[in-house]
Amino acid sequence: MARANTTPVLKNNLFTLNSKPSNSLFFSHNKSLSAFSSSIFSSATQLHLHSKPSYSCIRITRVSTAPVEYAPPAPEFNFQKEIARLKSLKSKLDDCKTLKEKMNVMESDSRVKSFFDSRRNHFARVVEGENLNENEFYLLNCVVAAGQGHVLGEFGRKLEGAEFDSARNSVKGALYALAEMIETWDVSDGGKRVELKGEEKRALRSLLKTLGEVEQFYDCLGGIIGYQITVLELLAQSTSEGQTINWFEQKSSKYQIIDIHPPNVLDLSEDVEYASQAAIWGIEGLPDLGEIYPLGGSADRLGLVDPETGECLPAAMLPYCGRTLLEGLIRDLQAREFLYFKLYGKQCITPVAIMTSSAKNNHWHITSLCERLEWFGRGRSRFLLFEQPLVPAVSAEDGEWVVTRPYVPLCKPGGHGVIWKLAYDKGVFKWFHDHGRKGATVRQVSNVVAATDMTLLALAGIGLRHRKKLGFASCQRNPGATEGINVLLEKKNLDGKWAYGLSCIEYTEFDKFGITVGPPSPNSLQAEFPANTNILYVDLPSAELIASSKDASSLPGMVLNVKKPITFVDEFGMKQSISGGRLECTMQNIADNFTNMYPSRLYKDVKDELDTFIVYNERRKVTSSAKKKRKHADKSFHQTPDGSLLDIMRNAYDLLSHCGIKMPKVEGNEKYVNSGPPYLILLHPALGPLWEVTRQKFHGGSISTGSELQIEISEFLWRDVQLDGSLIILAENVIGSTINDERGEPILQYGRRCARCKLQNVRVLNDGINWNSRDNLYWKHDVQRFEALKVILHGNAEFEATNVVIQGNHVFEVPDGYTLKITAGNSGLDVQMKPIGKELMDSGTWFWNYKIRGQRIQLSLNELLEN
Repeated sequence: MARANTTPVLKNNLFTLNSKPSNSLFFSHNKSLSAFSSSIFSSATQLHLHSKPSYSCIRITRVSTAPVEYAPPAPEFNFQKEIARLKSLKSKLDDCKTLKEKMNVMESDSRVKSFFDSRRNHFARVVEGENLNENEFYLLNCVVAAGQGHVLGEFGRKLEGAEFDSARNSVKGALYALAEMIETWDVSDGGKRVELKGEEKRALRSLLKTLGEVEQFYDCLGGIIGYQITVLELLAQSTSEGQTINWFEQKSSKYQIIDIHPPNVLDLSEDVEYASQAAIWGIEGLPDLGEIYPLGGSADRLGLVDPETGECLPAAMLPYCGRTLLEGLIRDLQAREFLYFKLYGKQCITPVAIMTSSAKNNHWHITSLCERLEWFGRGRSRFLLFEQPLVPAVSAEDGEWVVTRPYVPLCKPGGHGVIWKLAYDKGVFKWFHDHGRKGATVRQVSNVVAATDMTLLALAGIGLRHRKKLGFASCQRNPGATEGINVLLEKKNLDGKWAYGLSCIEYTEFDKFGITVGPPSPNSLQAEFPANTNILYVDLPSAELIASSKDASSLPGMVLNVKKPITFVDEFGMKQSISGGRLECTMQNIADNFTNMYPSRLYKDVKDELDTFIVYNERRKVTSSAKKKRKHADKSFHQTPDGSLLDIMRNAYDLLSHCGIKMPKVEGNEKYVNSGPPYLILLHPALGPLWEVTRQKFHGGSISTGSELQIEISEFLWRDVQLDGSLIILAENVIGSTINDERGEPILQYGRRCARCKLQNVRVLNDGINWNSRDNLYWKHDVQRFEALKVILHGNAEFEATNVVIQGNHVFEVPDGYTLKITAGNSGLDVQMKPIGKELMDSGTWFWNYKIRGQRIQLSLNELLEN
């Protein structure tokens, strides 16, 4: 187990604790004389401290009969010796063709043989009592052979004691003789089976499930044994505490990395004409595209908790701007599909693959949300959820698995890079192929601006049009940000050829490439490279080829980041913290497999020939994340929901101010540390999503400081509207209505029976949001209001207001099939409601007509006359 800092010792025959800071009192894998002496007192200590059966005794760390000042230090862990031992074992296992042959190899391993010797270790009787099948028993053998017998509780101690140096053999022998006598007195059962009960029985079953998943998923490394070898090899590379180790560095023997260079990018903000053309390619190619969401991360920094149950929640469930983050992803996707419908008159429903995990009940929460929302009107068959395995966290000191209690190793998701191999294992690539998809866009749930304007469409359009294997969406890197960079890698092959390709370097690895981590100077390396945002376009057959390989290349960018401490709560409810990490993969580093070969060195001339590419845009159109909870009075908004909301407001200003709408500009974050944003403007993405489309629906007017504008509708017209207060327009049928298919599932039909709203020469005056309320949580769109103008449109309802001042608190609720018109009357408002003609029920009385003119999309307003 993970080694703790507190050192219990015996002095003058009294049990005492050193006063060193404690990371873990009870769960520490012991590698010193003080360690194996702890087993003498395990049973006795158990009687005083814990009333569990003897096979789950409390483990006391580093107990020593020597005075404190003479306590011998723990010997350093010999990484190379352990790696060699495990590699030898793995080589034998690789030659086996059946499980029985593998068991024969395991049974010949001295560590396994010793552990399952019923004369020395009662766990052999536990195995009999639990009626484990051959595969389950093999998994436990792997754990023990990998040096992780401590995971199996008290039974793992004797094995650990067998590994100390010969200088202590005589003391060890005497202590173990005494320990065995004590254990015999305490747990004597006449050789009968030992059956675990209750919590421990459930824990063992859960452990076997986790081990089975690790063994199966990491088969390309050699299962559990290969996983541990990889961990130890990466740890062995570390020359200083807390260093991040990279697998690519370890295994790139066929290449020599000569240099990294700033990559060439396609700047969408500069070449506007090309950007518009690329976006149209993306719209045209929508029927060839899938969508991939890696949602398996634990998102610990968000600290998201269910207010009713106290349960920790995954990031996908964060309530952001009135809906969960996952709902926001689907909403963005449906906006692109609606744009496709408006241009081509065809229904297009994109298949969505979602990688989940069991961390924080992630898979269950996401599945439940999708079911509750009836799969967003897309049909269950258009979703494929696949669950990533959890992997053991390890101590940085010796690669030992961190254990919170017997049979319960601390496990976390193995990084989003497992998505490629997992997608292959779970048939995701075949599923996309069956849906006729050639490529896919990939985005993370916490990035709330990734679909802004043309970024995603241009990325996918270029990838499809030019048959690229991988594309990155990038932007300027924030000074000192904890984010990676995109680079052009230049490598020389052993045969003298040169390889070039775009890749990503994580911020934890900057020091290896001479890149400073702190705020960069204008001439620093950091300033030259764009930010990695984990927004990708991927060619599905190319990704499948890599994912299906039977080696480590199917797990790109393997790293072991031990810079951050591992925190957990042990079985006694005590919070522990140790230095460690887990084996992680990075999905964007699949790019390392897509290099192009050249006979000579020519990195400056490889721009258009590479199989990989980068689109570049203004940062707030590419990335702004809600990754971590902002602490009270914290002046930094970076990667918080508060900061990302301000970026959304900045985007709203850029969008609407170009429509002749007068409104205050959003200033720097520091201005809003102790206050809310200058206004709240939340626009449904289906109003565009391309800004050139949205801007044709807005013209003139003003939005005052402190105002609120929420528009949940796509068929919308704003002409010379002056807003001073709150204006909220909500529609049931934002982009269409649902019809049940042959299976009885509701499927959204784009453009059918949409709600509509026109505002022309209207002034809205009310007291709006109570900006002084302490209960306001602006990024949730959970605010207190004094007054508001609220329009609620049911079904295909329509609302029109013309040449009128609407002052004070009003709610206009329009039923399905009706039009409500408001004009100025002799004594206030003139309100008229009438039914929509039957022949116009589906199309409405007016609609926006979309046409592609050259590289642009032009809109025209079509009015329909009733018979």
